[in-house]
Amino acid sequence: MARDIEARLDDREYVRPPVEFVGQANCTDRSVHDRFEEEWPDAYETYADLLDWDRRWETVLDDSDPPFYEWFVGGRLNASRNCVDRHLDDRGDQAALVWEGEDGSRRTVTYRDLYRRVNATAAALRDLGVDRDDVVTVHLPMVPALPVTMLACARIGAVHSVVFAGFSASALADRLDDADSDVLVTVDGYYRRGEFLDHKAKVDAAVAEAGTDVRDVVVFERHGSAVHEPGAAPADANADADAKERVDPDDLTERDVLAADLLAERERREVDPVSRDAEDPLFLMYTSGTTGQPKGCQHRTGGYLAYAAATTKYVLDVTPADTYWCAADIGWITGHSYIVYGPLALGTTSVMYEGAPDHPHRGRVWEIAERHDVDVFHTSPTAVRQFMKWGEQHLAEYDFDVRHLTTVGEPIQPEAWRWYHEHVGGGDAVVVDTWWQTETGGHLITNLPALDDMKPGSAGRPCPGIGAAVYDDDGDPVPERSDRAGNLVIERPWPGMLQTVYGDDERFVEEYWRRFSDLDSDDPADWVYETGDGAVHESDGYFRVLGRLDDVMNVAGHRLGTMELESAVCEADGVAEAAVVARQDDQKGEAPDAYVTLRDGVDPSESVRKGVVAAVESAIGPFARPANVYFVDELPKTRSGKIMRRLLADVSNGAELGNTTTLHDPSVPERIREQVGD
Repeated sequence: MARDIEARLDDREYVRPPVEFVGQANCTDRSVHDRFEEEWPDAYETYADLLDWDRRWETVLDDSDPPFYEWFVGGRLNASRNCVDRHLDDRGDQAALVWEGEDGSRRTVTYRDLYRRVNATAAALRDLGVDRDDVVTVHLPMVPALPVTMLACARIGAVHSVVFAGFSASALADRLDDADSDVLVTVDGYYRRGEFLDHKAKVDAAVAEAGTDVRDVVVFERHGSAVHEPGAAPADANADADAKERVDPDDLTERDVLAADLLAERERREVDPVSRDAEDPLFLMYTSGTTGQPKGCQHRTGGYLAYAAATTKYVLDVTPADTYWCAADIGWITGHSYIVYGPLALGTTSVMYEGAPDHPHRGRVWEIAERHDVDVFHTSPTAVRQFMKWGEQHLAEYDFDVRHLTTVGEPIQPEAWRWYHEHVGGGDAVVVDTWWQTETGGHLITNLPALDDMKPGSAGRPCPGIGAAVYDDDGDPVPERSDRAGNLVIERPWPGMLQTVYGDDERFVEEYWRRFSDLDSDDPADWVYETGDGAVHESDGYFRVLGRLDDVMNVAGHRLGTMELESAVCEADGVAEAAVVARQDDQKGEAPDAYVTLRDGVDPSESVRKGVVAAVESAIGPFARPANVYFVDELPKTRSGKIMRRLLADVSNGAELGNTTTLHDPSVPERIREQVGD
């Protein structure tokens, strides 16, 4: 609940975008917000106009059946054609994807290369019996075959469901079953921290566990020509020798087929893009909740692609001439929107990296940024805090000059923002945080980088046309610019929003609309989207997101969000990252416990502990001082990098540890328990 969550952090400084950045930015129209308000929803036509349409739409928005909104009604297009074919004349020889393997392999895939690969893969899928609207499950790591397969599905009108490669066999089986998917695309293995992981064994276990009858398993080979261009050899002459877990034909089941064989037979095939209705589904993206069945967020073709392209252009400030690197995984929505669909729709060059950011050394990210002369860099606050922990010395030997830095995934603490700005951006890059969700398809709250001053710790203003607001727990709007915290909601539809939960319209309404909507009304004004996050609409018009509402604690009658507390802890000298959870307390009800990782070279000490306590007292107040400050080597994180605070709460309260299967390293919570004691 969000009732009376207190927002205690003081207003932070403002940082003005450099004149040089403003002069070159994609959006310098200061009337854009007013124009979208005056012309909503028709103003979104400017987003759709970034695409090539087979048939232009008749109506921008049909909102007659809320919350089942329809965008660009009557329009027809193909996402693969928009991301590949239309760039061939002007940019056929330009890099579409620049790929770096952890083992030293490198590949540049031009738009012409991409066209050939997508066509061959589309022909292969069609010959396997994949038809329009069939769901193809894709369980691939960060190799070029992943975006190629996505675009091949889109080309033939199939729906792709990408499952993050780090998920367990059971998680994959659940998603296969929910999507009733009978074709699975995967790989023999991939590199992570120097090890070649046997991915195929996990896939076999998932297929055995799934209730769905999986008809075909298409298997790419990590070092085979199927992953890269035909006939291409690994950059590292010893790379093949490391791949000891490659697929052995004798190990293949009747359902398995090697991608190399499929593609070799179709190398010169061309497949006409299937013209799709704007409302036809493009993909499913399953949320990775810790309890209950995963939700298959279904995204439409027209509205989603238009919104992804526009936010890439205007928020990320990407141009076709740029080399842009979103250091996320395509297995998550960030990779879908801001590695594949957004950048490729604009015809830019997008960087992909297979491995860990600190392997084989902690300067790996900056080495890649230098090698490819990256202009725009997009990552998570979790990664920024990790870079900060390792220290700026790992950047010192590399020469790169990014003009724009962005973050995604969770609120960024002011201290991490400043470090990012100073040490990665050189003090003159623009930094924007972005708030959005799997369900939203693209950014909803963030500053347009040339128009608004940067404010460390703040997500910024709503994107043009987005009806963001704060409601109290009774469903009443909190006054605008009141500096009061509450439930973050979206009051009207937008083109990138999910259509429904796959196969379950009732769950779609229940999960996202029931709490703040009048379900008996057919007036769209009575339907309000619940985000599940807490936020403050500040007096300057910016939104500060406080994090998930289940990460709120009641300390001596004061309801505090974890973002507020963790931001305060991170202000202390030597702190790299922090997670704050509630410990049951007889006097206060709940008291904060702070779990802290320190920057490299900083040792745990009473002095550092006192610094943490002082930082919280200074930023929030003495009542919020941590009951305990625990110095730990690592925080429990999901495979997407989000901190699992509930497991730390289990440790603090001596409870049995909950489900750890979604963690990157399930052993971390128990190691923390042993480290801090019961």
